[in-house]
Amino acid sequence: MKKNDMTVEEAIIYRRSTREFDSAKEISTEKVKRCLELASLAPNSSNMQLWEFYHITDKETMKALTHACLDQNSMKTAKEVVVFVTRQDLFYKRSKEMLQMEFEDIEKYSPEDRKEARRKNRKQYYGFLMPFLYARCVGLLGVLRKIIAFVVGLFQPMTREVSEDEMYAVVHKSCALAAQNFMIAMAGQGYDTCPLEGFDSKMVKKILDLPYGSSVNMIIPCGIRTEAGVRRTQLRVPFEEVYKRI
Repeated sequence: MKKNDMTVEEAIIYRRSTREFDSAKEISTEKVKRCLELASLAPNSSNMQLWEFYHITDKETMKALTHACLDQNSMKTAKEVVVFVTRQDLFYKRSKEMLQMEFEDIEKYSPEDRKEARRKNRKQYYGFLMPFLYARCVGLLGVLRKIIAFVVGLFQPMTREVSEDEMYAVVHKSCALAAQNFMIAMAGQGYDTCPLEGFDSKMVKKILDLPYGSSVNMIIPCGIRTEAGVRRTQLRVPFEEVYKRI
């Protein structure tokens, strides 16, 4: 079986955090790009897609990023690097884009007698609710949202994680799902990755000229593993310790 004929299960099992890549083995930039296209299909909160993927192939940029990543060996030996970046600052733009796409979808697929109600619902959701949830104002909007959630929660189930810090976490969780999609897709190609959280985020933002409102979610060096680059045993606590059936 060719590696790029792997099932999803096989790709998940094949994926390992690789600490050293083989300098003699190249990877296809176009295949990495395709894996990033698959990453963009990851589920994300309210389909806001508040992310960007920086595909680094320039050697000087990779060298600078390696230093910002504390000179970790996976960065030193990587053939290419992908930086996953959250863009909560684009919430208003994304809301408008999603509203337009929702309207187009309704026009194509909704029965005529349901179109107006669905347009009204989507306009409330993406025209008001999403901008209200993702907006930041030195914590003040988060406090207001928490008060509203508390009051509404007295009468019905209510999402309560709506502070500015909690919404920041929501954006990062969504971006991490995209990063996982990417790593599984790469494994399906027989390529290896190593998700890094050990880096100087201020330095990374400067190297990539990222805007103030962005945040670095994860840095993923890419290549093909050496035997020494992967632990022989994939250490995990017993499954029964984390599996709870109710």
